[in-house]
Amino acid sequence: MNRPVLPIVAIVGRPNVGKSTLFNGLIGERISIVQDTPGVTRDRIYAQTDWAGRTFTLVDTGGIEPESRDAILTDMRAQAQIAIETADVIIFVTDVRQGATDADDKVASMLRRSGKPCLLTVNKVDNYEKQQADVYEFYNLGMGEPYPVSASSKTGIGDLLDAVISFFPEGDEGEEEDDIPKIAVVGKPNVGKSSLINKLLGQSRMIVSDIAGTTRDALDSQVKYNKKDYTFIDTAGLRRKSKVKEEIERFSVIRTLAAVERCDIAVIMIDATEGVSEQDAKIAGLAHDRGKGVIIAVNKWDAVSDKTDKTMKEMTDEIKSVLSFVPYAEMIFISALTGQRLDKFFKLIDIVSESRTVRVPTGVCNEILTRALTVQPPPQDKGKKLRIYYMTQVSVKPPTFVLFVNDRQLTHFSYTRFLENRLREVFGFRGTDIVLLYRERGEKG
Repeated sequence: MNRPVLPIVAIVGRPNVGKSTLFNGLIGERISIVQDTPGVTRDRIYAQTDWAGRTFTLVDTGGIEPESRDAILTDMRAQAQIAIETADVIIFVTDVRQGATDADDKVASMLRRSGKPCLLTVNKVDNYEKQQADVYEFYNLGMGEPYPVSASSKTGIGDLLDAVISFFPEGDEGEEEDDIPKIAVVGKPNVGKSSLINKLLGQSRMIVSDIAGTTRDALDSQVKYNKKDYTFIDTAGLRRKSKVKEEIERFSVIRTLAAVERCDIAVIMIDATEGVSEQDAKIAGLAHDRGKGVIIAVNKWDAVSDKTDKTMKEMTDEIKSVLSFVPYAEMIFISALTGQRLDKFFKLIDIVSESRTVRVPTGVCNEILTRALTVQPPPQDKGKKLRIYYMTQVSVKPPTFVLFVNDRQLTHFSYTRFLENRLREVFGFRGTDIVLLYRERGEKG
């Protein structure tokens, strides 16, 4: 069973209308953060949250504040365009104190034409009785009923979120399963994502057709290589010219989110001439957080000058240090321009894809567990000893195991890592995370 594709909800709007305050309010006490993302230590602009039992990814596009009004409108259009391309629901934030501005009107027109669900949110409504007439002004934007909220005092948030989740699909949020691996090529702007995809598609023996993306309004490329099928997920604008400047990284993370949500394997491209960066760590954290297979593709290897027999090892060590939270990630050095090692690239995709779907019989699980317990007994805490009764695999993509114990409070991450390493010694699990969950006897879920 694969993890479901989470809906993406994007917050867009002018500078200083309270987007970030609304974002922080939505992921605060009223909504739990489901999981934090390794590698993202500051400037987090997305979070997995839930409301009324529905989990989704919330994205804040705030933070860029151009100096001129023309630049503000340009950046707002950029935000709106990327949200239109990738988000399932858009929260369009305005400011009741400033009223409906010309920039609001122009972006509202874009959002209306998109056909995407869009909720007009009027922020800073601290006293609805007194500000009711000011809220009514926003009907002029032609986006239906405005939702009055106060992000700072968290009023009106519940009604807004009820409306947001009403646009989510009913029942299973996952896409239809098939055996064709879905690969997303992600990374910083100008790292060579387009070059790699174009190189793959430019070889006539590989390309089969373009197929419509099932949930994100993008074209996915179905590729055949050595008689095997692969689907490469196209982030918006990957192979066609985009009106949005790629350097606006704060917006483009939405594209990465959308691609990672839908993929089985995330290929994180790193520029060999620049080395690994904090932005690369954020992207790797996204893939890890969602339980995807991870391949680190170091691109432009042909452009690295003064290579020695130690250069590759030195860069490998540097990348492993920065991306230490994904120690299982596979790594390959390529050149999208020349096609260097693309044969090995596909072999690596096959290895990671197979690792993510390995099923270990319960009997074998417990043989491994018994040997592990003999080699290194479980830890003790204040005289109480952790007892592990048995282990069973409950799902794949990523491989997930449940261990039944006497007391979950006695478990420790170091022993979990030890057990994970024992599983990897036997089954490899290359390029994929392994999830170990603890349950007490009689405990459900």
